[in-house]
Amino acid sequence: MKSRIHYTKPSITELEVRYATDAAANGWGDRCYEYIGRFEQAFKAHLGAEHAIATSSCTGALHLGMAALGIGPGDEVILADTNWIATVSPIVHLGATPVFVDILPDTWCLDPARVEAAITPRTKAIVAVHLYGNLCDMDALLAIGARHGIPVIEDAAEAIGSVYRGKRAGTMGAFASFSFHGSKTMTTGEGGMFVTQDAVLYERVLTLSNHGRARGQTKQFWPDAVGYKYKLSNIQAAIGCAQMERIDALIERKRDILAAYRDALSDMDGVSMNPECPGTINGAWMPTVVFDARTGVTREKLQAALTAENVDARVFFWPLSGMTMFTPVRDNVNAWSIPGRAINLPSYHEMDASEQARVCRVIRACVGEGA
Repeated sequence: MKSRIHYTKPSITELEVRYATDAAANGWGDRCYEYIGRFEQAFKAHLGAEHAIATSSCTGALHLGMAALGIGPGDEVILADTNWIATVSPIVHLGATPVFVDILPDTWCLDPARVEAAITPRTKAIVAVHLYGNLCDMDALLAIGARHGIPVIEDAAEAIGSVYRGKRAGTMGAFASFSFHGSKTMTTGEGGMFVTQDAVLYERVLTLSNHGRARGQTKQFWPDAVGYKYKLSNIQAAIGCAQMERIDALIERKRDILAAYRDALSDMDGVSMNPECPGTINGAWMPTVVFDARTGVTREKLQAALTAENVDARVFFWPLSGMTMFTPVRDNVNAWSIPGRAINLPSYHEMDASEQARVCRVIRACVGEGA
């Protein structure tokens, strides 16, 4: 049997092992937050952000930020129908109503025109998800937010390394969330980061993230509000510190993999991949191919062909409004159409040229059979 090609796995070196070992052996007592502080400092320095709080997940960072913005029952939050459920779950948990709008056909990100059309007096926020490393049209979304007095939240879980007109993803909205799941460009195993330029919002989230205990509170075990427990562990942060020392190389490798796929498939009619719009840099977290309907290529056909070659097949996100817990929004034609003719391609850091060529041969065969 051919060796398995995984769709993703982390890049872990002796540096990560050494830092994690030190945290496990010595990161207690007075040093129990040492790596967490180092990780937050390194991350915000990389982004050029004012404030960062390490969290147990990207979902937790979203939940904290939305709670700090006062999102709750009776409010509406606009987001793209194409997302992982982690983006919508904090909205539901806070008692607000998600409003799903369509995506653009080329970037697979939020359609600004649909966003503006969906705004009502109840709209409390807009969530811009930078899907698979692709960037939302932040100028348009921020302008819409400013006109209506609505904050724009960046879900940058998949966008480490992505840059929009000189600004790193996650530094433009009211706040941003990042993911360090094991599948991401950089990892802490599980984990996330809340990032903001707003000092007042930062303090509010810092309090909520630590059981509601304010930073300046002098009474021991005295919460000032009912908060949450969304801390990252010191051991996880130690791994994150090592990853941050390698972050430029990690991002560059992901971009090289996307570029190789794009070059290998560029001559194929009816096949498109992650775009890199003028003035942007795509962090290339998840190389993805989308096939025109006329090619006859379907998700199921792609899954079967890749699985037969012992290649992991990861599907494009289903439309959230198609899930049983939500009401279908069939007008979101791109969000409903694209997943049926798209697939995410393997892109782990240690992937070699022969493995990429093997994946591309499967893709080419699928197109040939579908024609």
